[in-house]
Amino acid sequence: MSAVPGPERDGFVVVLPGDPRTHPLLEGLHLEYVERYGPAIGAEEMTHHPVADFTASAGGLLLLLEGGATVGGGAFRRHDDATAELKRVWTAPAHHRRGISRRVLAELERLAAAGGYRRIHLTTGNRQPKAFALYRSSGYVPLPGAARVYPGGVHDVGFEKVLR
Repeated sequence: MSAVPGPERDGFVVVLPGDPRTHPLLEGLHLEYVERYGPAIGAEEMTHHPVADFTASAGGLLLLLEGGATVGGGAFRRHDDATAELKRVWTAPAHHRRGISRRVLAELERLAAAGGYRRIHLTTGNRQPKAFALYRSSGYVPLPGAARVYPGGVHDVGFEKVLR
């Protein structure tokens, strides 16, 4: 159940950890987490799910490239035998409001389904209203209860979607 690194597809490319094209995604996510949640939670989030978790044999690390530059991306890994977990869905700030996150999400769903997964699970922080809107409008259903709770009223919210 993996996305195999390979050539670009409609601007998408599956890469391995350490690929230099992942730097904008990882750095951008870290900055966003620090801005929204503070330095401690921002650093913890990036180390809690190391990028190596999202590679073969049960996942994939996806980038969307335009003109050779990383403008968006995301990843998935095994949650259980039937369920993939999404993490790291991101769009470069200069490319917001262009539907890039929606395209990335759809491609991650396609890759997960091709890998044999029947559901997708994800969590996002409660201070990410755009992420909530994206997932709800894309058919994800909120799950009851917080996945993780942090100091200061910060918590993760889970979502799930059945793949067709």
